[in-house]
Amino acid sequence: MSKRLETKHKLDRRYGVNTWGRAKSPVNKRKYKPGQHGPVGHSKRTDYGTQLAAKQLLKGYYGNVSEKKFRSYYDEAMRRRGDTAQQIIAQLESRLDAIVYRANFVPTVFAARQLVSHGHILVNGKSVNIPSYQVSVGDVITLKENAKTIPMVIQAQNNKEREVPDYLSVDEKKFEATYVRIPTFEEVPYPVKMEPNLVVEFYSRQ
Repeated sequence: MSKRLETKHKLDRRYGVNTWGRAKSPVNKRKYKPGQHGPVGHSKRTDYGTQLAAKQLLKGYYGNVSEKKFRSYYDEAMRRRGDTAQQIIAQLESRLDAIVYRANFVPTVFAARQLVSHGHILVNGKSVNIPSYQVSVGDVITLKENAKTIPMVIQAQNNKEREVPDYLSVDEKKFEATYVRIPTFEEVPYPVKMEPNLVVEFYSRQ
C-alpha cells in the first residue's frame, strides 16, 4: 500500500468518517475505529480530545498539512480582521493544491499536491510548483499541455464525482480555473462535518 493510500485510510478509520467522500473509503464497510476490540472499548473524548480531532481532521483533509504550516494559518488568521475560523478556511481554500483539486483536474487532494510539485501547473501563465502557494482572487490556474495525458488527470476527467463549487469558474476544455472569490465556510463542499471553531479553541489554549 502506498504512503498516500495509508494516510487516507488511516484518517478515515481513526475518526470513523469518509473524509473525502470516496467510494473506496474503508469506513463504507466498517464504520468503527481500528483496534482489537472492534466497535467497543472507546471512551468519550474530553474537550481537548474533541478539539484535537477537529484539527487533525481538517489538516488531514487538505493532504495532511504539516503542523508547522497549519499553525501558521491560525497565527495569520488571528492577525486578520473578521472571524478567525473563517480566515483559516479562507487560507486553506486558497492553497494552489486545494484549487487544483476543487477544479476536478485530479481525483484527490494528494494527487493535486503531486501535480503541483512536479511543475504541471501555471498560475497566470507562470509555472508554480509550491502546493501551499496562496492563490489570489482573479488568478487563473491552468494545466500545462503535457500534463493533460497524465493517467490521474484522465481519471479525474472520466469520473467526475465532485461538483465544482461556485467560487471557481472552470473551463473544462482548456483545463483552466479562475478563482472567482474567497468562499465562506458554509460554501465549502466538505463531505463530512468540519469544525474550524474547535481548531481555534485548540490553539487558543496553547
